[in-house]
Amino acid sequence: MKQERWARFIVLILAVSAGIAALAYRFWGNPGIIEVRAAMPENGGWLTPNLNGQVAEPLNLRLISNDVVHSFALGQSDFEPVGVLPGKPVDITLTFDKPGTYTFYCTRWCGADHWRMRGTITITGDDPVVVNPVDPPLYLKLGIDLDVPREHQDSMFDRSPSANLGADLGLTLPSKFVAQDYYRSHNPNQVWEELNANDFTADLSDSQIWGLVAWIYLKNTDPSQLVEGEALYQRDCAACHGVEGNGNGIFGARENIESSNSHEVSPEGHSLEAPTNFQDQNHMLSASPALLQGKIIRGGMGTGMPSWGLIYTEEQTWALVDYLWTFIFNYSREE
Repeated sequence: MKQERWARFIVLILAVSAGIAALAYRFWGNPGIIEVRAAMPENGGWLTPNLNGQVAEPLNLRLISNDVVHSFALGQSDFEPVGVLPGKPVDITLTFDKPGTYTFYCTRWCGADHWRMRGTITITGDDPVVVNPVDPPLYLKLGIDLDVPREHQDSMFDRSPSANLGADLGLTLPSKFVAQDYYRSHNPNQVWEELNANDFTADLSDSQIWGLVAWIYLKNTDPSQLVEGEALYQRDCAACHGVEGNGNGIFGARENIESSNSHEVSPEGHSLEAPTNFQDQNHMLSASPALLQGKIIRGGMGTGMPSWGLIYTEEQTWALVDYLWTFIFNYSREE
């Protein structure tokens, strides 16, 4: 009998302990897990925007949506975005091998100010190395002022130049024209003018020379780059710039078509402009790849476009730039 009473007493203690533990978890949560709540931008975005951790120590996060479907992605990493549905918390564990500040963001378009949904994870450790050290972007090396209005001119072709037309000419171009450094630092107008000034194009029509320009741009990318660039564009850019790149995305409509008539103001105090139309030949012909990459990295001051420099790797920015040319140049993804 005595042993039976002790057994019942122990069972009672365990039951009470379990109840207390459940109540403690309900009200105080798991001390080893950090709750990261997401809400629509107008309701605060990431409600836990700044996180801290240590090198090599697991960072346990519980992702919770307060309203609509969101996602959690980590910039400049191979981490696959995680969907976060209302009423369905998701637990993830992150481990960092270098100190630095990492940016997390949402990839699900939940409103016109979706781009505000960003937060940081500050990782500290004994190693003083800063995460992802990179050289200055090309636009800074070339001294390109991203904010200077570019000179626009009338289009010099009636339809998208064909890279196949340029390739079929069978010309062996001087190495200068197909070099990556040349491609990235020159805009299409400059390339056309330099080609046109050479003797080897003397018998070519304007359309044929434009075909050579498109061919040069095609030769500086590859199918995998274009596929990656398209995926990034559709995920992060199409909602404003439009699926077809015409500047008429579902969230682009919130800004007036004519920037001079815009009455909206960005958080930085600038009047917002309509999203860029990448099908506008006059705009694209005067933009070098380096300039386009600079806009992506830094963001468009006064346009409402956010900075993607802390989100994309350098390779991703170039893949996106390569894809943007498909809106004015007609070339397949194979040479």
